[in-house]
Amino acid sequence: QVQLAESGGGLVQAGASLRLSCAASGRTFSTMAWFRQAPGKEREFVTAIVGSTGNTYYADSVKGRFTVSRANAKNTVYLQMNSLKPEDTAVYYCAAALGVVWSKDRERGYDYWGQGTQVTVSS
Repeated sequence: QVQLAESGGGLVQAGASLRLSCAASGRTFSTMAWFRQAPGKEREFVTAIVGSTGNTYYADSVKGRFTVSRANAKNTVYLQMNSLKPEDTAVYYCAAALGVVWSKDRERGYDYWGQGTQVTVSS
């Protein structure tokens, strides 16, 4: 049974850092990603990482502040978030794909999703 378990969310002040983790079990995934959904908005792409190459992809809004990494042996992906802003407030979802993901910023490319973890950044 496939499971994606996110952890690490919380309430922080603007400028602080948080690290999210997503532990995958049941399968090995080619690409893992983070999406987020703010209140009243659609879910949006944050970042993705390809396991075989280590290639990473970021939304413009988080480049230079967020870093995605992956521990393949643990089938775990991490999201280090620095210099957090109030507009980063959202539920963050981990996503995982079994095959090649051609459009890494599109939800339809991912096969499994976590339940989400809340990140709240106060001003």
